[in-house]
Amino acid sequence: MIREIITPLTYDIIKNLKAGDFINITGKIYTARDSAHKRMITDLENNKPIPIPLEGNIIYYMGPTPAKENQVIGSAGPTTSNRMDSFAPTLMDLGLKGMIGKGERSPEVIESMEKNNVIYFAAIGGAGALLSKHITNVKVIAYDDLGTEAIRELTVDKLPVIVVIDDKGNNLYKLEKDKYRSI
Repeated sequence: MIREIITPLTYDIIKNLKAGDFINITGKIYTARDSAHKRMITDLENNKPIPIPLEGNIIYYMGPTPAKENQVIGSAGPTTSNRMDSFAPTLMDLGLKGMIGKGERSPEVIESMEKNNVIYFAAIGGAGALLSKHITNVKVIAYDDLGTEAIRELTVDKLPVIVVIDDKGNNLYKLEKDKYRSI
């Protein structure tokens, strides 16, 4: 069964999501990759505001390819999430409630997710062209000089993702390995 959620994320939404759930996300989310994360953390260290509201929001670890004619955005596939692991706990402490990417997360990130009630979703790597069809509007909102790594506000309609790690620390990557190890 596929569940539908609308952003921003609230605790009532998060507490009912479980590792392994198939989800369609509708609403506004933000993109940020390595360089944008590094700049946001540097801004925070220098007591400057960061350009996105974190409370209840989701960051998609993605840098799109250029849009072709009559497209809102180019290919929009996820990047490897562990590149953001050194920055993610700080953003979760400030209210970030969801992350979308691919691949495993560090124990420190998972611990921060449990502490802050945060969900980690995986988007399917290699399916960027398909994922882009669920993005209805794109607006660069900060760090335009970073090019594809600029922070973008996306409006998404039924963006398909999977809950990989829920706010209780249940980790689909580990659960599935354990399940097949016992066969």
